[in-house]
Amino acid sequence: MSKQTTLEEIEILSMQLPLKEQLKLLSRLSDHLTEVISRLEVNSKMQRQKNAVAILRECDDATDAFIRKTDSSETIDRLREERHQLIYQSKLLKQA
Repeated sequence: MSKQTTLEEIEILSMQLPLKEQLKLLSRLSDHLTEVISRLEVNSKMQRQKNAVAILRECDDATDAFIRKTDSSETIDRLREERHQLIYQSKLLKQA
């Protein structure tokens, strides 16, 4: 089982390096962190895209439900109007 090195130990060791080696270490750390951040940004962008697709699907579903609801209400209005016409015609027939 290996002992894990602490940040403080690495700092102490890095200070013992010659300046040129410290700069190389700094450069490597910078490159590594740039890669990590880039991957995080890509993952974040992909997650935002997935969320946007999910929201658009929900909007499409809501639109479909609204259209069906509108069709149903139009059908009810049409049936109601037909019923009123039948009632009106039957009253006219009774009066005649």
